[in-house]
Amino acid sequence: MAAPLLIADVPWLLYRAFFSVPKSIKGADGRPVNALLGTVNALLSAIEARPPRAVVACFGAEEAVYRVNLYPPYHAQRDPMPPELAEQWTRAPALLESFGWTIADAEDLEADDAMGSFAQLEAQAGGRALLLTADRDLYQAVNQRVAVLEMGKGRAFAELGPEQVLARYAIAPELVTDLIALRGDPSDGLPGAPGIGAKTAAELLRRHGSLEGVLGAAGADAEESDSVAATVRATSVMRPRIAAALRENAKLLRTFKEIATLQQLDVERPLDRATDYAGGARIAGELGMRQLAKRLEGMPTA
Repeated sequence: MAAPLLIADVPWLLYRAFFSVPKSIKGADGRPVNALLGTVNALLSAIEARPPRAVVACFGAEEAVYRVNLYPPYHAQRDPMPPELAEQWTRAPALLESFGWTIADAEDLEADDAMGSFAQLEAQAGGRALLLTADRDLYQAVNQRVAVLEMGKGRAFAELGPEQVLARYAIAPELVTDLIALRGDPSDGLPGAPGIGAKTAAELLRRHGSLEGVLGAAGADAEESDSVAATVRATSVMRPRIAAALRENAKLLRTFKEIATLQQLDVERPLDRATDYAGGARIAGELGMRQLAKRLEGMPTA
Protein backbone atom coordinates (compact mmCIF):
# COMPACT_ATOMS: atom_id res chain seq x y z
CA MET A 1 0.00 0.00 0.00
CA ALA A 2 1.34 3.43 -0.95
CA ALA A 3 2.43 5.77 1.81
CA PRO A 4 -0.16 8.39 2.79
CA LEU A 5 0.04 12.17 2.72
CA LEU A 6 0.17 13.36 6.34
CA ILE A 7 -1.78 16.59 6.80
CA ALA A 8 -1.29 18.31 10.15
CA ASP A 9 -3.54 20.72 12.05
CA VAL A 10 -0.76 23.00 13.30
CA PRO A 11 -2.98 25.42 15.30
CA TRP A 12 -4.35 22.48 17.27
CA LEU A 13 -0.88 21.02 17.78
CA LEU A 14 0.49 24.36 18.99
CA TYR A 15 -2.38 24.94 21.42
CA ARG A 16 -2.22 21.35 22.65
CA ALA A 17 1.53 21.57 23.28
CA PHE A 18 1.37 25.01 24.86
CA PHE A 19 -1.01 23.80 27.57
CA SER A 20 0.51 20.33 28.06
CA VAL A 21 4.28 20.88 27.79
CA PRO A 22 5.89 22.80 30.71
CA LYS A 23 6.20 26.51 29.99
CA SER A 24 9.52 26.44 31.80
CA ILE A 25 11.06 24.97 28.63
CA LYS A 26 12.80 27.92 27.02
CA GLY A 27 15.32 28.54 24.30
CA ALA A 28 18.80 30.02 24.68
CA ASP A 29 17.34 33.54 24.47
CA GLY A 30 14.97 32.86 27.35
CA ARG A 31 11.84 32.77 25.19
CA PRO A 32 9.44 29.84 25.69
CA VAL A 33 9.60 27.04 23.11
CA ASN A 34 7.26 24.53 24.72
CA ALA A 35 4.59 24.81 21.98
CA LEU A 36 7.19 24.46 19.23
CA LEU A 37 8.84 21.49 20.91
CA GLY A 38 5.56 19.69 21.55
CA THR A 39 4.36 20.28 17.99
CA VAL A 40 7.54 18.89 16.44
CA ASN A 41 7.56 15.88 18.76
CA ALA A 42 3.94 15.08 17.91
CA LEU A 43 4.66 15.25 14.20
CA LEU A 44 7.77 13.10 14.56
CA SER A 45 5.75 10.50 16.46
CA ALA A 46 3.07 10.51 13.75
CA ILE A 47 5.72 10.08 11.05
CA GLU A 48 7.22 7.17 12.93
CA ALA A 49 3.82 5.52 13.40
CA ARG A 50 2.56 6.13 9.85
CA PRO A 51 5.51 6.87 7.52
CA PRO A 52 4.14 9.35 4.96
CA ARG A 53 5.11 10.18 1.40
CA ALA A 54 5.15 13.86 2.40
CA VAL A 55 3.91 16.14 5.20
CA VAL A 56 1.71 19.23 4.90
CA ALA A 57 1.63 21.57 7.91
CA CYS A 58 -1.54 23.68 7.74
CA PHE A 59 -2.06 27.10 9.28
CA GLY A 60 -4.93 29.57 9.01
CA ALA A 61 -6.98 32.28 10.67
CA GLU A 62 -8.32 31.60 14.17
CA GLU A 63 -11.76 32.22 12.71
CA ALA A 64 -12.72 32.91 9.10
CA VAL A 65 -14.29 36.34 8.71
CA TYR A 66 -17.12 35.04 6.56
CA ARG A 67 -18.09 32.57 9.32
CA VAL A 68 -18.19 35.37 11.90
CA ASN A 69 -20.27 37.46 9.50
CA LEU A 70 -22.73 34.59 9.17
CA TYR A 71 -22.95 34.13 12.94
CA PRO A 72 -21.18 36.73 15.13
CA PRO A 73 -20.97 34.45 18.25
CA TYR A 74 -18.80 32.01 16.25
CA HIS A 75 -15.61 31.44 18.33
CA ALA A 76 -16.59 34.44 20.48
CA GLN A 77 -16.37 32.39 23.69
CA ARG A 78 -12.69 31.53 23.13
CA ASP A 79 -10.02 33.28 25.14
CA PRO A 80 -7.50 35.41 23.25
CA MET A 81 -4.30 33.62 22.28
CA PRO A 82 -1.73 33.93 25.11
CA PRO A 83 1.18 36.22 24.11
CA GLU A 84 3.69 33.44 24.86
CA LEU A 85 1.90 31.21 22.36
CA ALA A 86 1.44 33.94 19.77
CA GLU A 87 5.18 34.55 19.77
CA GLN A 88 5.89 30.87 19.13
CA TRP A 89 3.16 30.76 16.49
CA THR A 90 5.11 33.26 14.37
CA ARG A 91 8.25 31.09 14.55
CA ALA A 92 6.50 27.80 13.80
CA PRO A 93 6.38 28.01 9.96
CA ALA A 94 10.14 28.39 9.56
CA LEU A 95 10.83 25.58 12.02
CA LEU A 96 8.42 23.15 10.36
CA GLU A 97 9.57 24.09 6.87
CA SER A 98 13.15 23.27 7.84
CA PHE A 99 12.10 19.59 8.02
CA GLY A 100 11.16 19.67 4.36
CA TRP A 101 7.46 19.77 5.19
CA THR A 102 5.09 21.79 3.00
CA ILE A 103 3.69 24.87 4.74
CA ALA A 104 0.12 25.73 3.77
CA ASP A 105 -1.53 28.91 5.05
CA ALA A 106 -5.29 29.21 4.52
CA GLU A 107 -4.92 32.96 5.19
CA ASP A 108 -8.48 34.35 5.64
CA LEU A 109 -9.89 30.85 5.99
CA GLU A 110 -8.98 28.30 8.67
CA ALA A 111 -6.46 25.47 8.81
CA ASP A 112 -9.37 23.02 8.63
CA ASP A 113 -10.26 24.32 5.18
CA ALA A 114 -6.70 23.84 3.93
CA MET A 115 -6.57 20.34 5.41
CA GLY A 116 -9.80 19.29 3.77
CA SER A 117 -8.64 20.70 0.44
CA PHE A 118 -5.37 18.77 0.45
CA ALA A 119 -7.17 15.59 1.53
CA GLN A 120 -9.73 15.87 -1.24
CA LEU A 121 -7.03 16.51 -3.85
CA GLU A 122 -4.99 13.54 -2.61
CA ALA A 123 -8.02 11.25 -2.78
CA GLN A 124 -8.91 12.45 -6.27
CA ALA A 125 -5.35 11.65 -7.38
CA GLY A 126 -5.72 8.08 -6.11
CA GLY A 127 -3.63 8.57 -2.97
CA ARG A 128 -4.38 8.30 0.73
CA ALA A 129 -4.46 11.10 3.27
CA LEU A 130 -4.21 11.12 7.07
CA LEU A 131 -5.52 14.16 8.93
CA LEU A 132 -3.64 14.71 12.20
CA THR A 133 -6.20 16.61 14.27
CA ALA A 134 -8.64 16.42 17.15
CA ASP A 135 -11.16 18.67 15.39
CA ARG A 136 -14.37 16.74 14.80
CA ASP A 137 -15.33 19.10 11.96
CA LEU A 138 -12.80 17.23 9.83
CA TYR A 139 -14.73 13.98 10.14
CA GLN A 140 -16.72 15.30 7.18
CA ALA A 141 -13.60 14.82 5.00
CA VAL A 142 -13.32 11.12 5.84
CA ASN A 143 -13.86 8.60 3.06
CA GLN A 144 -12.29 5.38 1.82
CA ARG A 145 -9.06 7.26 1.01
CA VAL A 146 -9.05 9.81 3.85
CA ALA A 147 -8.88 9.09 7.58
CA VAL A 148 -8.40 11.14 10.72
CA LEU A 149 -5.22 10.15 12.57
CA GLU A 150 -6.18 10.29 16.23
CA MET A 151 -3.35 10.72 18.71
CA GLY A 152 -3.71 8.87 21.98
CA LYS A 153 -1.52 8.34 25.01
CA GLY A 154 1.93 6.86 24.80
CA ARG A 155 2.44 7.75 21.15
CA ALA A 156 -0.47 5.53 20.19
CA PHE A 157 -2.25 6.45 16.97
CA ALA A 158 -5.55 5.23 15.55
CA GLU A 159 -7.03 5.81 12.11
CA LEU A 160 -10.69 6.84 11.98
CA GLY A 161 -12.22 5.91 8.65
CA PRO A 162 -15.88 5.85 7.58
CA GLU A 163 -16.70 2.83 9.75
CA GLN A 164 -15.19 4.43 12.85
CA VAL A 165 -17.04 7.73 12.26
CA LEU A 166 -20.28 5.78 11.85
CA ALA A 167 -19.61 3.85 15.06
CA ARG A 168 -18.79 7.03 16.98
CA TYR A 169 -21.61 9.28 15.75
CA ALA A 170 -24.16 6.83 14.32
CA ILE A 171 -24.11 8.73 11.01
CA ALA A 172 -21.88 8.62 7.94
CA PRO A 173 -19.11 11.23 7.39
CA GLU A 174 -21.12 13.05 4.73
CA LEU A 175 -23.71 13.92 7.38
CA VAL A 176 -21.27 15.35 9.92
CA THR A 177 -22.06 18.96 9.00
CA ASP A 178 -25.81 18.22 9.32
CA LEU A 179 -25.16 16.68 12.74
CA ILE A 180 -23.14 19.71 13.86
CA ALA A 181 -25.95 22.03 12.76
CA LEU A 182 -28.57 20.11 14.73
CA ARG A 183 -26.71 19.19 17.91
CA GLY A 184 -24.33 22.20 17.93
CA ASP A 185 -20.61 22.49 18.56
CA PRO A 186 -19.69 24.20 21.86
CA SER A 187 -16.03 24.55 20.85
CA ASP A 188 -17.08 26.76 17.93
CA GLY A 189 -19.87 28.54 19.78
CA LEU A 190 -22.66 26.93 17.74
CA PRO A 191 -25.64 26.05 19.98
CA GLY A 192 -27.54 23.84 17.53
CA ALA A 193 -31.30 23.36 17.80
CA PRO A 194 -32.77 23.93 21.28
CA GLY A 195 -33.40 20.65 23.10
CA ILE A 196 -31.73 18.46 20.49
CA GLY A 197 -28.64 16.55 21.57
CA ALA A 198 -26.30 14.29 19.64
CA LYS A 199 -28.44 11.14 19.98
CA THR A 200 -31.64 12.80 18.82
CA ALA A 201 -29.85 14.63 16.02
CA ALA A 202 -28.37 11.38 14.70
CA GLU A 203 -31.75 9.64 14.93
CA LEU A 204 -33.42 12.42 12.98
CA LEU A 205 -30.75 12.29 10.29
CA ARG A 206 -30.98 8.53 9.95
CA ARG A 207 -34.73 8.79 9.57
CA HIS A 208 -34.86 11.76 7.22
CA GLY A 209 -31.54 11.59 5.40
CA SER A 210 -30.22 15.14 5.79
CA LEU A 211 -30.73 18.45 7.54
CA GLU A 212 -33.05 19.53 4.74
CA GLY A 213 -34.97 16.29 5.11
CA VAL A 214 -35.32 16.87 8.84
CA LEU A 215 -36.48 20.46 8.38
CA GLY A 216 -38.91 19.40 5.69
CA ALA A 217 -40.36 16.71 7.95
CA ALA A 218 -40.80 19.33 10.66
CA GLY A 219 -42.75 21.52 8.25
CA ALA A 220 -40.13 24.27 8.26
CA ASP A 221 -41.02 25.39 4.74
CA ALA A 222 -44.80 25.15 5.03
CA GLU A 223 -46.69 28.44 4.69
CA GLU A 224 -49.76 27.77 6.85
CA SER A 225 -50.11 26.23 10.29
CA ASP A 226 -52.62 23.63 9.10
CA SER A 227 -50.27 22.41 6.39
CA VAL A 228 -47.41 22.37 8.89
CA ALA A 229 -49.31 20.03 11.19
CA ALA A 230 -50.29 17.79 8.29
CA THR A 231 -46.73 17.64 7.03
CA VAL A 232 -45.37 16.64 10.42
CA ARG A 233 -48.03 13.99 10.98
CA ALA A 234 -47.61 12.54 7.51
CA THR A 235 -43.86 12.30 7.26
CA SER A 236 -42.39 12.15 10.73
CA VAL A 237 -42.76 10.70 14.20
CA MET A 238 -40.78 13.55 15.77
CA ARG A 239 -42.30 14.99 18.89
CA PRO A 240 -44.18 18.31 18.55
CA ARG A 241 -41.65 20.13 20.73
CA ILE A 242 -38.76 19.04 18.49
CA ALA A 243 -40.69 19.89 15.34
CA ALA A 244 -41.44 23.36 16.70
CA ALA A 245 -37.79 23.97 17.63
CA LEU A 246 -36.71 22.95 14.14
CA ARG A 247 -39.27 25.20 12.44
CA GLU A 248 -38.44 28.18 14.62
CA ASN A 249 -34.69 27.83 14.03
CA ALA A 250 -34.59 26.55 10.45
CA LYS A 251 -32.74 29.54 9.00
CA LEU A 252 -30.17 29.49 11.79
CA LEU A 253 -29.63 25.74 11.47
CA ARG A 254 -28.91 26.13 7.76
CA THR A 255 -26.42 28.83 8.68
CA PHE A 256 -24.72 26.50 11.18
CA LYS A 257 -24.33 23.88 8.46
CA GLU A 258 -22.80 26.46 6.12
CA ILE A 259 -20.35 27.49 8.84
CA ALA A 260 -19.39 23.87 9.58
CA THR A 261 -18.83 22.98 5.92
CA LEU A 262 -15.17 23.04 4.86
CA GLN A 263 -14.30 25.47 2.08
CA GLN A 264 -12.33 24.28 -0.91
CA LEU A 265 -9.00 26.04 -1.50
CA ASP A 266 -6.98 25.94 -4.69
CA VAL A 267 -4.00 23.85 -3.59
CA GLU A 268 -1.30 21.85 -5.37
CA ARG A 269 -0.62 18.23 -4.62
CA PRO A 270 2.77 17.96 -2.85
CA LEU A 271 5.48 15.87 -4.42
CA ASP A 272 6.95 12.97 -2.46
CA ARG A 273 9.43 14.47 -0.02
CA ALA A 274 11.41 12.85 2.76
CA THR A 275 11.65 14.49 6.17
CA ASP A 276 14.93 16.42 6.46
CA TYR A 277 16.04 15.70 10.01
CA ALA A 278 19.35 17.50 9.55
CA GLY A 279 17.57 20.67 8.42
CA GLY A 280 15.22 20.46 11.38
CA ALA A 281 18.16 19.92 13.74
CA ARG A 282 19.84 23.08 12.49
CA ILE A 283 16.83 25.35 13.12
CA ALA A 284 15.96 23.62 16.39
CA GLY A 285 19.49 24.32 17.55
CA GLU A 286 19.21 27.97 16.55
CA LEU A 287 16.01 28.23 18.60
CA GLY A 288 17.77 26.78 21.62
CA MET A 289 16.10 23.36 21.61
CA ARG A 290 19.42 21.58 22.05
CA GLN A 291 18.13 18.16 23.14
CA LEU A 292 15.79 18.02 20.16
CA ALA A 293 18.58 19.13 17.81
CA LYS A 294 20.90 16.45 19.17
CA ARG A 295 18.28 13.76 18.72
CA LEU A 296 17.53 14.87 15.16
CA GLU A 297 21.19 14.91 14.18
CA GLY A 298 21.33 11.17 14.66
CA MET A 299 18.31 10.47 12.47
CA PRO A 300 18.86 9.80 8.75
CA THR A 301 16.72 11.59 6.18
CA ALA A 302 14.18 9.04 5.00
